[in-house]
Amino acid sequence: MDIRGEVYPRAYGRQSAVTTLRVSREIFRAFPEALLGVVAFAGIRNNGESAEILEALRQEEDETVRRFQGTSVAGHPHIACWREAYRAFGAKPGDHPSSIENLVRRVTKGQRLRSINRLVDLYNTISLRHLVPVGGEDLEAVDGDVELAFATDHEPPVRLLGEAEARPPKPGEVIYKDRIGALCRRWNWKEADRTRLTEQTTDGFLVVEGLPPVGRALVESALADLAALVQNHCGGVLRTGIVGRDQPDIALA
Repeated sequence: MDIRGEVYPRAYGRQSAVTTLRVSREIFRAFPEALLGVVAFAGIRNNGESAEILEALRQEEDETVRRFQGTSVAGHPHIACWREAYRAFGAKPGDHPSSIENLVRRVTKGQRLRSINRLVDLYNTISLRHLVPVGGEDLEAVDGDVELAFATDHEPPVRLLGEAEARPPKPGEVIYKDRIGALCRRWNWKEADRTRLTEQTTDGFLVVEGLPPVGRALVESALADLAALVQNHCGGVLRTGIVGRDQPDIALA
């Protein structure tokens, strides 16, 4: 397994059995070149404001505006690949844009991204810098292993961030899920409120996602960039690794 770094001290985080992130065989049959760059962390600090983090985010917003001046957002290769993937599993990218398309569209319309917390601000910075979807979850709220899979006909309702009511994923859409239910719907469209990263988060994981033309080199670069920022601004113990068709799972804790 492609993991670098230290084994977590058991004083940190969950005291249960090892939690694993895996990608189902069905996902790799449909998207054989999909890659997940994973940063698993324990004992980090995610509270408190950081002028340095916010300045880095603002710089990437400004660079994104320059990069897309006179350019179609939907037509950019790093965004078009997600629109194609969404259509493949029955989602309308115009109605439910991928996380990277959503970020870029907001920024190019002149919106400043709201500062949420250290981890979210850092992964939004990396997402804009490398033009790839990046997200994360709080492991203390996760029950059992995490799987990226196609939703079945029997997925329980999940309340997403910003929504008042819980609704079940649609059969066939790509979701991250644990024993309780979905952690994120339509691959990277919107995450569940239950496992969101908060200022109280100490243990969790971040995921950098890649579909062609984004390949392993770019995912590894974004992953290393993200890990360095988290280590610098949040501390704790980190491990990184790449999940792909030849290595479909990784230990998170």
